[in-house]
Amino acid sequence: MTEREDLRPPVPPFGFGDAVRKVRMAEDAWNSRDPARVVLAYTADTRWRNRSEFLHGRAEVEAFLARKWAKEHDYRLIKEIWAHDGADRIAVRFAYEWHNADGLWFRSCGNENWQFDASGRMAVRHASINDVPIEEGDRKFRWPQGPRPDAHPGLTELGL
Repeated sequence: MTEREDLRPPVPPFGFGDAVRKVRMAEDAWNSRDPARVVLAYTADTRWRNRSEFLHGRAEVEAFLARKWAKEHDYRLIKEIWAHDGADRIAVRFAYEWHNADGLWFRSCGNENWQFDASGRMAVRHASINDVPIEEGDRKFRWPQGPRPDAHPGLTELGL
């Protein structure tokens, strides 16, 4: 693989527009619920903290995502940039809705801190997440499975 083929644009240093684009690309990938696709955005030796779980490397991340999406049914996610440093770090806030096997709905809200390598792959991810039970009628994320439509409001517009 050539150096050019290994790039995952946009690459650092991130201007604001590139940081926003990186956030939306991550959102779209996660909404695919395809662990094999999602892990390609991370370095081979990526390090994660997700809630109280610590993961190292793509294989652990892929297994984690497979477990996650096996229990979080009808998953829909929105990410929004919170800040970026103009170099290789982006802070994101997010919310996702899902239901468990018993049909109970949740909105999970949190923050992520990301650091990228020079190729544009995420090397470090720290996520803090809280789950809030919601009624099915209180759901705000009602698009068909897959990427959020461009016309669908983001977190700020939804009051989240």
